[in-house]
Amino acid sequence: MSELPRKLPVHVAIIMDGNGRWAQQRGLPRFHGHFKGAESVREIVKATREFNIPWLTLYSFSEENWKRSEEEIKTLMNLLVEYLDKELPEMQENGIRLKAIGRIWKLPERARKKLLEVIEKTSNNKDMTLVLALSYGGRQEITDMLKSILQNKDTLPDPEEITESFVARHLYLDMPDPDLLIRTGGEKRISNFLLWQIAYTELYFTDVLWPDFGREEYIRALQDFARRKRRFGGV
Repeated sequence: MSELPRKLPVHVAIIMDGNGRWAQQRGLPRFHGHFKGAESVREIVKATREFNIPWLTLYSFSEENWKRSEEEIKTLMNLLVEYLDKELPEMQENGIRLKAIGRIWKLPERARKKLLEVIEKTSNNKDMTLVLALSYGGRQEITDMLKSILQNKDTLPDPEEITESFVARHLYLDMPDPDLLIRTGGEKRISNFLLWQIAYTELYFTDVLWPDFGREEYIRALQDFARRKRRFGGV
């Protein structure tokens, strides 16, 4: 078993890619990959809490994913509700607070209600924050940020008041920038995820498909992160 490094990130973000290909490689319908991928979500959330990493953000459903078939979207939304139902007791027991970013209002009513219910029930938990990016896009987040600022013209800021911290406070969620971004599935792109927040994030790409990404693969990513020297633009 791989050894957990001493140097750990405060915030890990993950692009969970490869569910569909995992199923296709086995001659199965795509939804089988999503079911198996949900098991990986449970394992990685559990490991993150065990490793005492305070923040985990999962790219669960992108704004572009609405282009998928109605059947696949329904499967993903049902999986979301099922996951939240099953994991709420674990979240409460392990002090995990749930948050969400994205255009949540676009989710089907059943999924949206369950999401908001679990967010409320876990709101006082303080040991770890799990953020689900749902109907999310980085460009859309910046667009919505500008809209929210401009909506109240009576309180528009002066130009000198618009700083990086000001912008961060008006994004979907005021949270620490990710230290480490993991993308599974072999692709090497960001796919419109946390575009503002990942300016100095360490990127880790793996060919392992998300349903096969478990505790050992996670530790390898953390070991790679621990070997990096982060200069944030300095020497």
